[in-house]
Amino acid sequence: MKYRKLGKTDTPVSEVGLGTWQLGSADWGVVDEREAIAILHKSVEQGVNFIDTADVYGGGISERIIGKFLKETRETVYVATKLGRKVSVRNDWMANFTLDVARKYTQESLRNLGVDAIFLQQWHCIPTDAFKSGEYFTILETLKREGLIRHWGCSVESVEEGLICAEHPGCASLQVIYNIFRQKLTDELLPRAARNRVGILARVPLASGLLAGKFKAGHQFAECDHRNYNADGQAFNAGETFAGVPFARGVEFAEQIRAILKPGREVSLAQLALRWILDHPEVTTIIPGATRLTQAESNAAVSGVPPLGREQHAALETLYREKIAPTIRGKY
Repeated sequence: MKYRKLGKTDTPVSEVGLGTWQLGSADWGVVDEREAIAILHKSVEQGVNFIDTADVYGGGISERIIGKFLKETRETVYVATKLGRKVSVRNDWMANFTLDVARKYTQESLRNLGVDAIFLQQWHCIPTDAFKSGEYFTILETLKREGLIRHWGCSVESVEEGLICAEHPGCASLQVIYNIFRQKLTDELLPRAARNRVGILARVPLASGLLAGKFKAGHQFAECDHRNYNADGQAFNAGETFAGVPFARGVEFAEQIRAILKPGREVSLAQLALRWILDHPEVTTIIPGATRLTQAESNAAVSGVPPLGREQHAALETLYREKIAPTIRGKY
Protein backbone atom coordinates (compact mmCIF):
# COMPACT_ATOMS: atom_id res chain seq x y z
CA MET A 1 0.00 0.00 0.00
CA LYS A 2 1.22 3.48 -0.90
CA TYR A 3 0.34 6.61 1.05
CA ARG A 4 -0.32 10.23 0.12
CA LYS A 5 -0.52 13.28 2.37
CA LEU A 6 -4.06 14.55 2.95
CA GLY A 7 -4.08 18.20 2.05
CA LYS A 8 -3.22 20.69 4.79
CA THR A 9 -3.31 17.95 7.42
CA ASP A 10 0.01 16.53 6.14
CA THR A 11 -1.28 13.17 7.38
CA PRO A 12 -0.16 10.19 5.27
CA VAL A 13 -3.28 8.24 4.36
CA SER A 14 -3.57 5.12 2.22
CA GLU A 15 -4.24 5.92 -1.42
CA VAL A 16 -6.93 3.25 -1.26
CA GLY A 17 -9.33 3.87 1.61
CA LEU A 18 -12.66 2.30 2.47
CA GLY A 19 -16.09 3.82 1.99
CA THR A 20 -18.69 2.46 4.42
CA TRP A 21 -22.10 3.57 3.15
CA GLN A 22 -22.87 -0.09 2.53
CA LEU A 23 -21.98 -1.08 6.11
CA GLY A 24 -25.02 0.86 7.32
CA SER A 25 -27.18 -2.00 5.97
CA ALA A 26 -29.35 0.52 4.16
CA ASP A 27 -29.45 1.55 0.50
CA TRP A 28 -27.23 -1.40 -0.55
CA GLY A 29 -28.86 -4.32 1.22
CA VAL A 30 -27.97 -5.87 4.56
CA VAL A 31 -24.40 -6.56 5.64
CA ASP A 32 -24.06 -8.70 8.77
CA GLU A 33 -22.26 -6.84 11.56
CA ARG A 34 -19.67 -9.58 11.99
CA GLU A 35 -18.97 -9.54 8.25
CA ALA A 36 -18.76 -5.74 8.31
CA ILE A 37 -16.16 -5.79 11.09
CA ALA A 38 -14.25 -8.53 9.25
CA ILE A 39 -14.18 -6.30 6.14
CA LEU A 40 -12.76 -3.46 8.22
CA HIS A 41 -10.07 -5.72 9.67
CA LYS A 42 -9.21 -7.17 6.25
CA SER A 43 -8.89 -3.68 4.75
CA VAL A 44 -6.56 -2.51 7.51
CA GLU A 45 -4.51 -5.70 7.21
CA GLN A 46 -3.96 -4.74 3.56
CA GLY A 47 -2.60 -1.33 4.56
CA VAL A 48 -5.79 0.76 4.47
CA ASN A 49 -5.70 3.44 7.18
CA PHE A 50 -8.46 5.79 6.00
CA ILE A 51 -12.17 5.05 6.46
CA ASP A 52 -15.04 7.29 5.40
CA THR A 53 -18.53 7.17 6.88
CA ALA A 54 -21.46 9.51 7.66
CA ASP A 55 -23.98 10.01 10.45
CA VAL A 56 -26.86 9.04 8.14
CA TYR A 57 -25.43 5.73 6.89
CA GLY A 58 -27.99 3.36 8.35
CA GLY A 59 -29.00 6.03 10.86
CA GLY A 60 -25.67 5.68 12.66
CA ILE A 61 -25.16 1.94 12.16
CA SER A 62 -22.05 2.42 10.01
CA GLU A 63 -20.44 4.72 12.58
CA ARG A 64 -21.24 2.36 15.46
CA ILE A 65 -19.78 -0.65 13.62
CA ILE A 66 -16.60 1.34 12.96
CA GLY A 67 -16.56 2.28 16.64
CA LYS A 68 -16.62 -1.42 17.62
CA PHE A 69 -13.84 -2.13 15.13
CA LEU A 70 -11.67 0.68 16.51
CA LYS A 71 -11.82 -0.93 19.94
CA GLU A 72 -10.47 -4.17 18.45
CA THR A 73 -7.62 -2.86 16.30
CA ARG A 74 -4.22 -1.66 17.43
CA GLU A 75 -3.45 -0.01 14.10
CA THR A 76 -3.62 3.73 13.50
CA VAL A 77 -6.79 4.40 11.52
CA TYR A 78 -8.06 7.80 10.40
CA VAL A 79 -11.84 8.05 10.30
CA ALA A 80 -13.72 10.72 8.40
CA THR A 81 -17.43 11.22 8.89
CA LYS A 82 -20.02 13.66 7.58
CA LEU A 83 -23.01 15.65 8.79
CA GLY A 84 -25.73 17.72 7.19
CA ARG A 85 -28.15 15.22 5.66
CA LYS A 86 -30.41 14.55 8.62
CA VAL A 87 -33.94 15.77 7.95
CA SER A 88 -34.62 19.16 9.55
CA VAL A 89 -37.76 19.96 11.52
CA ARG A 90 -39.31 22.24 8.90
CA ASN A 91 -37.60 20.67 5.91
CA ASP A 92 -35.73 23.96 5.56
CA TRP A 93 -32.06 23.06 5.76
CA MET A 94 -30.50 26.51 6.02
CA ALA A 95 -33.03 27.73 8.58
CA ASN A 96 -32.54 24.74 10.86
CA PHE A 97 -28.88 23.77 10.64
CA THR A 98 -27.13 25.92 13.24
CA LEU A 99 -23.90 25.69 15.24
CA ASP A 100 -25.83 24.06 18.08
CA VAL A 101 -27.29 21.42 15.75
CA ALA A 102 -23.90 20.76 14.14
CA ARG A 103 -22.33 20.42 17.58
CA LYS A 104 -25.10 18.02 18.68
CA TYR A 105 -24.69 15.78 15.62
CA THR A 106 -20.91 15.84 15.88
CA GLN A 107 -21.14 14.76 19.52
CA GLU A 108 -23.43 11.90 18.46
CA SER A 109 -20.82 10.81 15.91
CA LEU A 110 -18.14 10.97 18.59
CA ARG A 111 -20.19 8.63 20.78
CA ASN A 112 -20.90 6.27 17.88
CA LEU A 113 -17.22 6.09 16.93
CA GLY A 114 -15.97 6.01 20.51
CA VAL A 115 -13.31 8.67 19.89
CA ASP A 116 -12.41 11.93 21.62
CA ALA A 117 -12.14 13.96 18.44
CA ILE A 118 -13.15 13.29 14.84
CA PHE A 119 -10.15 13.21 12.51
CA LEU A 120 -12.07 14.73 9.58
CA GLN A 121 -15.59 16.15 9.76
CA GLN A 122 -17.26 17.02 6.44
CA TRP A 123 -20.35 18.83 5.33
CA HIS A 124 -22.40 16.21 3.53
CA CYS A 125 -23.58 17.61 0.18
CA ILE A 126 -25.33 20.63 1.63
CA PRO A 127 -27.05 23.20 -0.65
CA THR A 128 -24.87 25.34 -2.90
CA ASP A 129 -26.22 28.49 -1.26
CA ALA A 130 -25.03 27.20 2.11
CA PHE A 131 -21.48 26.92 0.77
CA LYS A 132 -21.76 30.38 -0.81
CA SER A 133 -22.86 31.96 2.48
CA GLY A 134 -19.59 31.11 4.19
CA GLU A 135 -21.18 30.76 7.63
CA TYR A 136 -21.14 26.97 7.45
CA PHE A 137 -17.36 27.02 7.18
CA THR A 138 -17.36 29.12 10.36
CA ILE A 139 -19.40 26.43 12.12
CA LEU A 140 -16.76 23.80 11.40
CA GLU A 141 -13.98 26.18 12.40
CA THR A 142 -15.76 26.62 15.73
CA LEU A 143 -16.06 22.85 16.26
CA LYS A 144 -12.34 22.59 15.51
CA ARG A 145 -11.48 25.26 18.10
CA GLU A 146 -13.65 23.42 20.61
CA GLY A 147 -11.60 20.26 20.04
CA LEU A 148 -14.50 18.16 18.73
CA ILE A 149 -12.86 17.76 15.33
CA ARG A 150 -9.24 17.91 14.16
CA HIS A 151 -9.79 18.85 10.53
CA TRP A 152 -12.72 19.62 8.27
CA GLY A 153 -13.67 19.30 4.63
CA CYS A 154 -16.68 19.24 2.33
CA SER A 155 -18.42 16.55 0.33
CA VAL A 156 -19.70 18.29 -2.79
CA GLU A 157 -21.85 17.50 -5.80
CA SER A 158 -20.56 19.97 -8.38
CA VAL A 159 -17.41 21.64 -9.64
CA GLU A 160 -18.88 24.99 -8.62
CA GLU A 161 -19.27 23.87 -5.01
CA GLY A 162 -15.80 22.38 -4.97
CA LEU A 163 -14.21 25.60 -6.20
CA ILE A 164 -16.02 27.59 -3.50
CA CYS A 165 -14.87 25.27 -0.72
CA ALA A 166 -11.29 24.96 -1.99
CA GLU A 167 -10.77 28.69 -1.54
CA HIS A 168 -11.38 28.61 2.22
CA PRO A 169 -8.04 28.48 4.05
CA GLY A 170 -9.39 26.00 6.61
CA CYS A 171 -10.71 23.44 4.13
CA ALA A 172 -8.50 20.33 4.28
CA SER A 173 -10.33 18.12 1.79
CA LEU A 174 -12.99 17.79 -0.86
CA GLN A 175 -14.96 14.60 -1.33
CA VAL A 176 -16.06 14.35 -4.95
CA ILE A 177 -17.63 11.88 -7.38
CA TYR A 178 -14.72 11.02 -9.64
CA ASN A 179 -14.35 8.09 -12.00
CA ILE A 180 -14.03 7.28 -15.71
CA PHE A 181 -17.68 8.29 -16.17
CA ARG A 182 -17.20 11.68 -14.42
CA GLN A 183 -14.09 13.38 -15.78
CA LYS A 184 -15.26 17.01 -15.70
CA LEU A 185 -13.32 17.63 -12.48
CA THR A 186 -9.96 16.91 -14.09
CA ASP A 187 -9.39 20.19 -15.89
CA GLU A 188 -10.21 22.82 -13.27
CA LEU A 189 -11.13 21.50 -9.83
CA LEU A 190 -8.25 19.05 -9.32
CA PRO A 191 -5.53 21.60 -10.19
CA ARG A 192 -7.18 24.24 -7.97
CA ALA A 193 -7.34 21.82 -5.07
CA ALA A 194 -3.68 20.93 -5.51
CA ARG A 195 -2.61 24.60 -5.55
CA ASN A 196 -4.54 25.22 -2.33
CA ARG A 197 -3.30 22.03 -0.62
CA VAL A 198 -6.80 20.57 -0.45
CA GLY A 199 -6.95 16.78 -0.46
CA ILE A 200 -9.25 14.96 -2.88
CA LEU A 201 -11.31 11.98 -1.70
CA ALA A 202 -12.80 10.18 -4.71
CA ARG A 203 -16.19 8.65 -3.96
CA VAL A 204 -18.41 6.49 -6.20
CA PRO A 205 -15.15 5.36 -7.87
CA LEU A 206 -16.78 2.38 -9.59
CA ALA A 207 -20.04 4.16 -10.50
CA SER A 208 -22.08 2.02 -8.09
CA GLY A 209 -20.51 -1.13 -9.51
CA LEU A 210 -21.00 -0.40 -13.21
CA LEU A 211 -17.27 0.01 -13.78
CA ALA A 212 -16.67 -3.50 -12.46
CA GLY A 213 -18.25 -4.62 -15.74
CA LYS A 214 -20.30 -7.42 -14.20
CA PHE A 215 -23.84 -6.18 -14.86
CA LYS A 216 -25.95 -6.98 -17.89
CA ALA A 217 -28.74 -4.89 -19.35
CA GLY A 218 -32.01 -5.55 -17.54
CA HIS A 219 -30.39 -6.45 -14.20
CA GLN A 220 -32.86 -6.02 -11.34
CA PHE A 221 -31.65 -4.61 -8.02
CA ALA A 222 -33.43 -5.16 -4.71
CA GLU A 223 -36.23 -2.77 -3.87
CA CYS A 224 -34.25 -1.33 -0.92
CA ASP A 225 -31.11 -0.80 -3.04
CA HIS A 226 -30.51 2.81 -4.14
CA ARG A 227 -29.53 1.41 -7.54
CA ASN A 228 -33.22 0.59 -7.85
CA TYR A 229 -35.05 3.47 -6.19
CA ASN A 230 -32.59 6.21 -7.21
CA ALA A 231 -31.54 4.94 -10.63
CA ASP A 232 -32.80 8.17 -12.21
CA GLY A 233 -32.36 10.50 -9.25
CA GLN A 234 -35.80 9.96 -7.75
CA ALA A 235 -34.60 10.16 -4.13
CA PHE A 236 -31.41 12.27 -4.21
CA ASN A 237 -28.81 13.53 -6.67
CA ALA A 238 -28.64 11.14 -9.61
CA GLY A 239 -24.85 11.41 -9.57
CA GLU A 240 -24.64 9.31 -6.41
CA THR A 241 -26.08 6.33 -8.32
CA PHE A 242 -24.21 5.04 -11.38
CA ALA A 243 -22.41 8.43 -11.42
CA GLY A 244 -25.51 9.86 -13.10
CA VAL A 245 -25.28 7.67 -16.20
CA PRO A 246 -28.45 5.76 -17.24
CA PHE A 247 -27.94 2.14 -16.22
CA ALA A 248 -28.38 0.59 -19.67
CA ARG A 249 -25.98 3.07 -21.26
CA GLY A 250 -23.54 2.51 -18.41
CA VAL A 251 -23.47 -1.22 -19.18
CA GLU A 252 -22.60 -0.38 -22.79
CA PHE A 253 -19.91 2.11 -21.77
CA ALA A 254 -18.36 -0.42 -19.39
CA GLU A 255 -17.87 -2.83 -22.28
CA GLN A 256 -16.22 -0.12 -24.36
CA ILE A 257 -13.94 0.68 -21.42
CA ARG A 258 -13.14 -3.02 -21.12
CA ALA A 259 -11.96 -3.01 -24.73
CA ILE A 260 -9.62 -0.09 -23.98
CA LEU A 261 -8.21 -1.38 -20.68
CA LYS A 262 -8.02 -5.07 -21.59
CA PRO A 263 -8.28 -6.62 -18.09
CA GLY A 264 -7.04 -10.17 -17.56
CA ARG A 265 -6.68 -12.84 -14.92
CA GLU A 266 -4.21 -10.83 -12.86
CA VAL A 267 -5.96 -7.45 -12.94
CA SER A 268 -9.72 -6.96 -13.12
CA LEU A 269 -11.67 -4.22 -14.88
CA ALA A 270 -12.67 -2.80 -11.48
CA GLN A 271 -9.04 -2.55 -10.44
CA LEU A 272 -8.04 -0.83 -13.68
CA ALA A 273 -10.92 1.63 -13.30
CA LEU A 274 -9.70 2.46 -9.79
CA ARG A 275 -6.13 2.73 -11.09
CA TRP A 276 -7.31 5.37 -13.57
CA ILE A 277 -8.30 7.59 -10.64
CA LEU A 278 -5.00 7.07 -8.79
CA ASP A 279 -3.10 8.02 -11.95
CA HIS A 280 -4.19 11.60 -11.18
CA PRO A 281 -1.70 12.81 -8.54
CA GLU A 282 -4.10 15.42 -7.18
CA VAL A 283 -6.24 12.60 -5.78
CA THR A 284 -5.33 11.71 -2.20
CA THR A 285 -7.37 8.54 -1.82
CA ILE A 286 -10.17 6.56 -3.41
CA ILE A 287 -12.90 5.23 -1.14
CA PRO A 288 -14.56 2.21 -2.77
CA GLY A 289 -16.97 0.19 -0.66
CA ALA A 290 -16.89 -3.53 0.01
CA THR A 291 -19.55 -6.02 1.03
CA ARG A 292 -17.24 -9.05 0.87
CA LEU A 293 -13.73 -9.80 2.07
CA THR A 294 -12.59 -10.53 -1.49
CA GLN A 295 -13.68 -7.05 -2.55
CA ALA A 296 -11.71 -5.48 0.29
CA GLU A 297 -8.59 -7.38 -0.80
CA SER A 298 -9.09 -6.57 -4.47
CA ASN A 299 -9.58 -2.85 -3.78
CA ALA A 300 -6.49 -2.57 -1.59
CA ALA A 301 -4.37 -4.34 -4.20
CA VAL A 302 -4.98 -1.48 -6.66
CA SER A 303 -2.20 0.49 -4.97
CA GLY A 304 0.24 -2.01 -6.48
CA VAL A 305 -1.23 -2.00 -9.99
CA PRO A 306 1.01 -0.20 -12.54
CA PRO A 307 -0.29 3.08 -14.01
CA LEU A 308 -2.27 2.97 -17.23
CA GLY A 309 -0.56 3.88 -20.48
CA ARG A 310 -0.88 7.28 -22.17
CA GLU A 311 -2.83 5.80 -25.07
CA GLN A 312 -5.33 4.25 -22.67
CA HIS A 313 -5.80 7.56 -20.85
CA ALA A 314 -6.28 9.36 -24.15
CA ALA A 315 -8.80 6.79 -25.39
CA LEU A 316 -10.79 6.99 -22.14
CA GLU A 317 -10.86 10.78 -22.32
CA THR A 318 -12.13 10.65 -25.91
CA LEU A 319 -14.83 8.13 -24.96
CA TYR A 320 -15.92 10.37 -22.10
CA ARG A 321 -16.10 13.57 -24.12
CA GLU A 322 -17.77 12.08 -27.19
CA LYS A 323 -20.18 9.55 -25.69
CA ILE A 324 -20.41 9.51 -21.89
CA ALA A 325 -20.55 13.21 -20.94
CA PRO A 326 -23.79 13.95 -22.86
CA THR A 327 -25.63 11.22 -20.91
CA ILE A 328 -24.81 12.38 -17.35
CA ARG A 329 -27.71 13.56 -15.16
CA GLY A 330 -27.72 15.40 -11.83
CA LYS A 331 -25.63 18.22 -10.33
CA TYR A 332 -22.16 18.12 -11.82
